[in-house]
Amino acid sequence: MGHLIAIAYPDVRTAMSVRDRLAQMQKENLITLEDAAVVEREQDAGVDDDFMRELATKLEPGTAALFLPAVQSTPDKVIPQIAEYGGHIIQTSLSHEEEEQLRSTAQAVTRTRTS
Repeated sequence: MGHLIAIAYPDVRTAMSVRDRLAQMQKENLITLEDAAVVEREQDAGVDDDFMRELATKLEPGTAALFLPAVQSTPDKVIPQIAEYGGHIIQTSLSHEEEEQLRSTAQAVTRTRTS
């Protein structure tokens, strides 16, 4: 079963860079994505469903989010490569334990690279 992961970034360019890097990792068989979508929060965008309303409250105008429906991945190789872009994990369909492991690993990689 696949998982949906949503990560917020400070701008569209960063989200697109991560999407492109993940496409390269897919060619290296490190992750299998069903798709990847970059969504930009605009000033007056209307939002209808609950998830999008929640997302809209977390994204400031001009920021972006990357949605990743992933089927398979090699987390120990994928997470360090996308952690260098920063970002904030908004929501996943992972179990609570898996999501906490993802968050802590991403934070540890980010701390190591900024030290």
